[in-house]
Amino acid sequence: MMIRSFLFIPGDSDKKLGKADGAGADALILDLEDSVAAANKALARQKVQTFLAQRPPGRRSAQLWVRINPLDSDLALADLAAVVAGAPDGVMLPKADGPDEVLRLSHYLDALEAQAAVAAGSIGVLPVATETAAAPFKLGEYAGAGLARLRGLTWGAEDLSAALGASTNLDETGQWALTYRLVRSLTLLAARAAGVQAIDTVYVDYADTAGLRATCRAARAEGFTGKIAIHPAQVGPINESFTPSQAEVAHARRVVEAFNAAPDVGTVGLDGKMLDVPHLKQAQGVLAAAAAFAERR
Repeated sequence: MMIRSFLFIPGDSDKKLGKADGAGADALILDLEDSVAAANKALARQKVQTFLAQRPPGRRSAQLWVRINPLDSDLALADLAAVVAGAPDGVMLPKADGPDEVLRLSHYLDALEAQAAVAAGSIGVLPVATETAAAPFKLGEYAGAGLARLRGLTWGAEDLSAALGASTNLDETGQWALTYRLVRSLTLLAARAAGVQAIDTVYVDYADTAGLRATCRAARAEGFTGKIAIHPAQVGPINESFTPSQAEVAHARRVVEAFNAAPDVGTVGLDGKMLDVPHLKQAQGVLAAAAAFAERR
């Protein structure tokens, strides 16, 4: 299932967990990491465990993912032991240094799925693949790592700037500074090379809907397929922005029809423009996305 919107839900917040089902997100990320204070980690595990148990596979309004704590912490295994029996759709892995950590997580999941009688290989993995100084250098390795659980790649700017000792991750215009633009582009390329979803990072100003929409439109135009939300108000604009418009669908159908009418040629003319096979593939992608999201508008 293609996911347009991931919404973070703090794992220790009864109020936010109680409203999560109605948020409209394609996927919820039940967070055990940064949004949960150290003193509340055990409590958050219990609440997330209960949340999952009350929503078994087949009875969920959205995919349910869990962000665990980093693998190099003493918390990650306890997180996994608490939640795997609830059969989450996936695990978000923060501060991943590269595909080796995803492979290590996959081995943990293999054992825990077997122990809990959860379908083997059913829990996917989404690494936040740029949060350490070393991580960006490993992005190209995901494509050849044979990671069956890999569902996508996303990037993060806040933890990376902390890792670099930077005072900000923005330039003088308020846009991402060069380092962050670089890792963002590399994440997109790495995801496409690996054949998985490219998920754009959070837009931290949750009250700026116009800015969010502009960012989403730009991300989709570049090739990103979804975005992470930090507030329920962001979900609608994200879903709308990553869903092909009626005009896009109509144009895509005309492109496909033009090629179908001339099956023995590699280029066709449409509206005074010459189109070739890449345009056909793009149109087919638009139609596939529109069909996938038709029931989730």
